[in-house]
Amino acid sequence: MSLSSDPLWLRFVSGPDIDQLGLTPAEVVAAATGVVAAHGDGETVFEPRTHLVPDNGGRGHFNVLRGHVSTLGDHGVSGVKVVGDFVPNYELGLPSELALLTLYDPWTGVPQAIIDATLITEVRTGAMTAVGARHLARPDSKVLGHVGARGTAHSNVVMLDAMFDLTEIRVTSRRPESREAFAAQLREELDTPVVVTGSVGETFDGADIAVEATRLVEPTPLVTPDLLAPGSLLVPYGTVSALDPRLLDVVDKVVVDDWREAQAGQFGALRPHLRSGALTRETLHAEIGDVVTGRRPGRESDDERILYWHRGLSILDVAVGQLILERARQADLGTMVRFR
Repeated sequence: MSLSSDPLWLRFVSGPDIDQLGLTPAEVVAAATGVVAAHGDGETVFEPRTHLVPDNGGRGHFNVLRGHVSTLGDHGVSGVKVVGDFVPNYELGLPSELALLTLYDPWTGVPQAIIDATLITEVRTGAMTAVGARHLARPDSKVLGHVGARGTAHSNVVMLDAMFDLTEIRVTSRRPESREAFAAQLREELDTPVVVTGSVGETFDGADIAVEATRLVEPTPLVTPDLLAPGSLLVPYGTVSALDPRLLDVVDKVVVDDWREAQAGQFGALRPHLRSGALTRETLHAEIGDVVTGRRPGRESDDERILYWHRGLSILDVAVGQLILERARQADLGTMVRFR
């Protein structure tokens, strides 16, 4: 029988399958750190995301992310993720971000897996926040302020709490019911005191680490220069900008996950600052891969104000997806589907 007539099978790994694998935050952060270093070393093929905006009255859009990581598997792994961003989904009892990841053999193009990437999106986002904070936040950071209660918020807080000796976690969001529910969830899992606040100002004022994950429908200057304390780290990744246009006047360093990704698409926390010319290649301090590999310095003093903008790299999805696929194979989890 010729190779072309042999059946080809791929593994579908569902959300419940992933839950059974019991991945730990430390494992996800390790996978993220490895792929960020690989990106810094030029061992990835990365394409900036594209957006598909359906004619749906502004309910949401899709992000399409594509990437390849040469350091994974026997000869690298390629992948494509499609993730929706539909803010009103809470009205239907659905997550705002639902995602699907496909992985491929880069030598043959044969599909290897279809994976529910909703959890991947959440944990790799938190891991990317943690990787940046490890190099850019003060090691003695005590107060974390988090704005937004979207799916990725949980991983942000849990991973940062594990990394720093925090004494207080402040959380807020647009809807009182969402921030109260988020705080209740965190209190069940963490020993660090969790405080619910009613505004961005209360959450960020004097915080050592400030994470902005708002769900705005139009740019609104919620994060103003006076909220950033000396020595603080600001991590904004809201789809629509919540940053004051003057914010970069007080920031000592801007670090991004990837400069091409920062410039791509119509969305992103620093999109207005790019359009106005406030952020350019010349004013950018570094990409995080160069910081992780030591090519560029991270935090150099206790009083620096640093802004770290990560939009979400496809190569992180590939790395965490490959970790899940390998574990699923070992545990014989998932459903084998005949491709052809």
